[in-house]
Amino acid sequence: MRPGTGRRAERLAPYVLVAPAVLIIVVLRLWPLLLGVNFSFTGDGALNGTAVGLDNYRDLLDDPLFRTALRNVGLLVLLLPVAVAIPGLLATFIYLRVPGHRLFRSVYFFPAVLSPVIVGAIFNLLLAYDGPLNAVLGGAGIGPVDWLGNPNVAIFAVVGVHVWATFGMALVVFLAGFATLDAALVDAARVDGASLRQTIWHVIVPGLSRTIQFVFVTTMIGLLTSMFGLLYIMTSGGPEGSTYLPEYYIWIQQGQMNRPALASAASTALFVIMLVVGLLQIGLLRRAGRED
Repeated sequence: MRPGTGRRAERLAPYVLVAPAVLIIVVLRLWPLLLGVNFSFTGDGALNGTAVGLDNYRDLLDDPLFRTALRNVGLLVLLLPVAVAIPGLLATFIYLRVPGHRLFRSVYFFPAVLSPVIVGAIFNLLLAYDGPLNAVLGGAGIGPVDWLGNPNVAIFAVVGVHVWATFGMALVVFLAGFATLDAALVDAARVDGASLRQTIWHVIVPGLSRTIQFVFVTTMIGLLTSMFGLLYIMTSGGPEGSTYLPEYYIWIQQGQMNRPALASAASTALFVIMLVVGLLQIGLLRRAGRED
């Protein structure tokens, strides 16, 4: 073997090993993405395949349903800290070994194995105007709430159900992060007399900063791309289009309105939104971590 050949092969080995995965991503992810972006600049119907520039994007901005979907995306961004804090706090309680923590670990994860269709059907019954939840509220002297029929309430109801159905996966990620946390720091905080809130804020949160970043990004992606089943079963985008999200709008344009080019434009807009929000989240969380 010539001198340096072994060293060269050693340097090339990592690239050879990751090449199949990169090829799969390029062929099955990036190439279709580029085709979709290109298709978004073409027309529908009689203009199928004809370049129309930014006309589809102008149509999106003129469509009140798409504007509602964008407004709901802004609402999801505001609710994101709550969606992350819930599994984070529950994972913290499990890590601190509250009584029954082994049982809670299984109970919390159980909703994640249910189909969105099943979850939606269950909560359609629970949240019905004459359903069990309003019966309980009536017994407490609170008037019934039209959870799925009030445009100002329905989106919160659907998002709440989605968080309940999916937080088990984020909880598992947090528990994996706790496995890397130095237990001596938590013990030292207890010895110094730190309260639970102080321990969480000054010890656990800085120690899990990378895990929190990951959960923030994946939870946001889930909120934007994994709620179609619940929306379809629980509200079908109503009432009055108040629960539209970009993914539901894309399905409507592609499947019912037969406007695939407009749907491609909406898909491109959704991708840009997720990219921008994800990068902003990572930047803000990193900055907060450095300040701590």
